[in-house]
Amino acid sequence: MCHVIVTCRSMLWTLLSIVVAFAELVAIMSADWLVGAHHPSQYPSNASASGPPDPNPPTLGLYSRCIRVLQQKTVQCGPYAAGFTEIASGFWQASIIFLVVGIFLLSIVGFLAVFSMCFQSILGKSIFNVCGLLQGIAGLFLMLGLMLYPAGFGCDKVVSYCGPEASPYKLGQCSVGWALYTAIGGTALTFICAMFSAQAEIATSGDKVQDEIDEGRTLICVL
Repeated sequence: MCHVIVTCRSMLWTLLSIVVAFAELVAIMSADWLVGAHHPSQYPSNASASGPPDPNPPTLGLYSRCIRVLQQKTVQCGPYAAGFTEIASGFWQASIIFLVVGIFLLSIVGFLAVFSMCFQSILGKSIFNVCGLLQGIAGLFLMLGLMLYPAGFGCDKVVSYCGPEASPYKLGQCSVGWALYTAIGGTALTFICAMFSAQAEIATSGDKVQDEIDEGRTLICVL
């Protein structure tokens, strides 16, 4: 018999698990990882940009960018790379691989978390412990991806946005965009979810829940 068990801790863990997966997915798809001070065309090959800051600065992501079209005075966003091999840096290619693997694992956890209200075990193991393990592994992949990302700051694409001062782990005239902060925050929250899964498991296997099961109830809600 399927017992639908809902507790505050298990629901909080489920919601956080889903939020983390979406946050990382939105971050990797965004072009707002780096924010340039000027339009890329303003950077000569060996000179720094001059002039006032651009009111609509260009942004650069792992595989996409947003730039202001000077003639049309509009901002256009889209991928700058037609394929994986055309991504600006080998470090970014490796970073994308690690981030995608991490997001894939988080997506699996988000899917399992929804069904954890009805099924508390999988392959004879607690579904919360399995999900917590997957979240820990996903967090490691995400962390590796984020550590590799700034190593690609010396590529030509970043130099065109951030000036010739840009180099590995140095932004030059660029600043960090919201997508990178989101990815970092999501990674930290992934590890928090991994640890919190143990509390969700305790909450759904406590004495109050067992008493409700013994009374024959199929829908169990406890604080």
